[in-house]
Parts: sequence; C-alpha cells; structure tokens
Amino acid sequence: MAELIVALDVQSREEAEQKIRLVGDAVSFYKIGLELFVAEGPDIVKAVTGLGKRVFLDLKYHDIPRTVERAVRSGGKLGVDLMTIHASGGNAMIRAAAEAAAEFGAAAPKILAVTVLTSMDEQDLKDIGVASRTPAEQVRAAAFLAVASGANGLVCSPKEVGALSASLKAGTLFVTPGVRPAGAAVGDQKRVATPADAVRDGATHLVVGRPILGASDPRAAALAILEEMREA
Repeated sequence: MAELIVALDVQSREEAEQKIRLVGDAVSFYKIGLELFVAEGPDIVKAVTGLGKRVFLDLKYHDIPRTVERAVRSGGKLGVDLMTIHASGGNAMIRAAAEAAAEFGAAAPKILAVTVLTSMDEQDLKDIGVASRTPAEQVRAAAFLAVASGANGLVCSPKEVGALSASLKAGTLFVTPGVRPAGAAVGDQKRVATPADAVRDGATHLVVGRPILGASDPRAAALAILEEMREA
C-alpha cells in the first residue's frame, strides 16, 4: 500500500513537534523541507527521528556534482529515508547523489528526482525557456533521465504518475505532492489529484501538508486520507 507522508511546513521545532504529537500514531513519516530545515538545521531531523518518525528530507539539491555528493552524504549520516535532488542538475549530478547514498548500504537513503514542480504549469515552463514541451512532456523527459542516471524514484504531480509508472522499471518510487482530499482548497498547487486518484495511478508515497496540519483535528484528517488511500 502507498505510504502517507505529512509535510512539516512549519517554522519552528516547537511547532513541528506539536503537530507530530497531534497526528499521533496515525502517521510515521514526515517531510522536512527548506522552511523548517533553514530555521532549525540538522537538529530538526534528529528531533523528528527522536520521536520515532521517519524523515523525508526535501531540500531539492541542485548544484555541481561534488557539492551534491557531499550534501547527500551528510543527509545519510542523519538517518533520513528519502532525499530530493533536481533532475535538471543532469546526469553527472544525479549519479553523484546516487553513489553517495549507496555508501550507506542497507540504510541508504533513497534519492528522488524532482521533475517539474507541482506549482508550475505550461506558462511557467515557457517563462524559463522550456517552450517546446508541456509539463507532462518535460516530466517524462526528466523522469527517464533521472532513473537512467541512478535515482531511486521521482517527485512528480499525481497527474503524471499513471503514465510514468507504466513506463519506468519496477521498483521506481513515485512520490506525489499536490494531493488534496476531495473538496479541499488547492492553495498554490496547479496540478493536483485526490488521494484515491494518486494511489490508483501508481503513487507509492503521498505528501500532504495543509489538509492535515491545518485541520481542527489533524489525527482525524490523516486517518480520513489513509482510509481513502486504502479504499483505492
């Protein structure tokens, strides 16, 4: 069954720990992104793992291969399960990340390549010079490059998961942000799907933030999403 990851899109360790306690035993996997990591540093990873939770470190590395290699190695030492890089960093950078992760053996973090941010649409791609492809076409090109270069999986919109899961090798991870329960506000996401849709299309991990953390009862909100995932 697909796993639910709660995005800790908060500003402090205190708030993160409070949210984790409110969700309780409903979820065991949390995403730490730039906002929280920049505020609290590596200690926030230790705090979350210290609560018995797994960590998806979503810092989207995009730099020269040697810098990314060292960053992945540092993340591996923190004991995270998943880490992100940008597929647009190219073959050498992706390979450097994968090789650094592999040094940790059975405890190696999985490297996920970000294809096209879920906040981007066709006009956004044109604005940065990708005028010849739709978001779906750009996602596909970046996905094949990333997996061929050693990435364990992809971060992509649920709208593209179905086609990619049918085309890429077995065992590829598909981590989908932009997931919103039916009727929920989409916020700044432009390519969204419900949890059931994402699971049916082949997502292995669903990342959900505001619909859970912003709920009056975060644990109940998480359980409702998990039930929708199970039904799918």
